[in-house]
Amino acid sequence: MPDPTEETRLPPGQYVPRGRPVLHYGRVPQFRPERWNLSVFGATASGEEIRYSWPEFSALPRVAVIADFHCVTKFSIMGSEWGGVPAAALMAAVPPAPEVTHVMIWGEYGYSANLRLADFERDSTLFALELDEKPLTAERGFPVRMVVPHLYAWKSVKWVRAVEYMAADRRGFWEERGYHNVGDPWREQRYAYQEEPGEGPP
Repeated sequence: MPDPTEETRLPPGQYVPRGRPVLHYGRVPQFRPERWNLSVFGATASGEEIRYSWPEFSALPRVAVIADFHCVTKFSIMGSEWGGVPAAALMAAVPPAPEVTHVMIWGEYGYSANLRLADFERDSTLFALELDEKPLTAERGFPVRMVVPHLYAWKSVKWVRAVEYMAADRRGFWEERGYHNVGDPWREQRYAYQEEPGEGPP
């Protein structure tokens, strides 16, 4: 039975599709656990780059977040349960320097998306390893994908390999190609031409 609250949870211009569409840019990478690592670099508090192996990253604290998921192509997936490492836990393990205002999330093949630090450190932002209590499929970002449910889904980078702390904003992959720098679905921030002063880098 449809959830009667879904309509009120839908941002403007969104609809609920049948099933769970899967969209991504480029090919699906092959996971090799013995070679995989996730690095945190840039303006870290220590000034050093920290690398996590797959066993080390998998051992970090985990939480579950139930959240809706809004794609800029206008479909929304409602009420998914994501399990994984909260961004706040990674920040606690590898603190950013005081001057950090933004982060860049890097995926396989050089894909990236920028986030304001305030978006990255929210309780609902996490590095997901599971969807509905099952490991992510390769097409959905296995082994690790960023999940930022309060922003459009292109900010939820699949196949995450690095986090870069930044003292100034810089556009990521789709932001450089005309998508909005912030990506708030409730404000329909889909495209760069909609940006207000201060919503993007100079």
